[in-house]
Amino acid sequence: MAKVRYHFNTNSLKIEKVKISFKQRLWRFFSVMATGMVFSAVILLAAYNFMESPKERMLKREIEQYQLQFSILNDRLGQVQAVVNDLQDRDDNIYRVIFESEPIPSTVRKAGFGGVDKYSKLEGYKNTEIIKNTAQQLDLITSQLYVQSKSFDEVFALAKRKGEMIASIPAIQPVSNKDLKRIGSHFGYRTDPFYKVMKFHEGIDFTATVGTDIYATGDGVVVKVERSVSGYGNCVEIEHGFGYTTLYAHMSKMDVKRGDRVKRGQVIGHVGNTGKSTAPHLHYEVHKNGKPINPINFFFNDLSPEEYALMIENSQRPSQTLD
Repeated sequence: MAKVRYHFNTNSLKIEKVKISFKQRLWRFFSVMATGMVFSAVILLAAYNFMESPKERMLKREIEQYQLQFSILNDRLGQVQAVVNDLQDRDDNIYRVIFESEPIPSTVRKAGFGGVDKYSKLEGYKNTEIIKNTAQQLDLITSQLYVQSKSFDEVFALAKRKGEMIASIPAIQPVSNKDLKRIGSHFGYRTDPFYKVMKFHEGIDFTATVGTDIYATGDGVVVKVERSVSGYGNCVEIEHGFGYTTLYAHMSKMDVKRGDRVKRGQVIGHVGNTGKSTAPHLHYEVHKNGKPINPINFFFNDLSPEEYALMIENSQRPSQTLD
């Protein structure tokens, strides 16, 4: 029941009942409503900013747990990255060295794995950085593992061909020790016997009598048989695969023809004194990927450690070539 109010009329000296118009009532109603709404807004604002609801506390705990899990995940990814780096190092510096294969360039191992907009959908969040870093690290490891998997496939194929490689790589002297008088000249800068100037000697000269057997130093295919009265004279070139070729020059007789497949230790010709030569000998060269390399490093099947050490010592002394 509405409360009745009275007031004292000073003019009539009577107590009269207060009459409130509808307009006043409406004004009071809206005033009370407005005050309540302002007060409620202040309370809600304070509650949202300074107080947490049970749901908010639960979500906050979940976010903290997610952050912790992302941190643990990043640590584990770091451990995985260390393992991947170790695999890459072993691959480049052990496995590929064993099978004489070039290491994979770092530009290939760390190639790009997505466009600039790949992580745009992760932008705009409070924890964008940790999520983005985790995604990038995971993508990088995935890319590196893919490259490493392909590399191991290649190494496995090389391993299957290892037997063929061992048989093909030059590994013996082209002239037997029992027939060898001496090594006339070694690999490197030597005095030219005709012009008396220092020239780079791309092979080794084996001094032996005319007609001495010359052996193929590894399995391969004869790619060149040439007869000449100058230069290397009568010579044979064998391609062994895996980047290796060998050259046998100044021969008196050649027992093979172009296209023949030869085995290590097979007689391919005989020592002579043809072409630009000052005495009977065999000029022997080994090439890897088109570049001459020291043949002395490929006699390990024929020499004892002492003989090999003596040959290395002799190769350091200045000498004059025989061609």
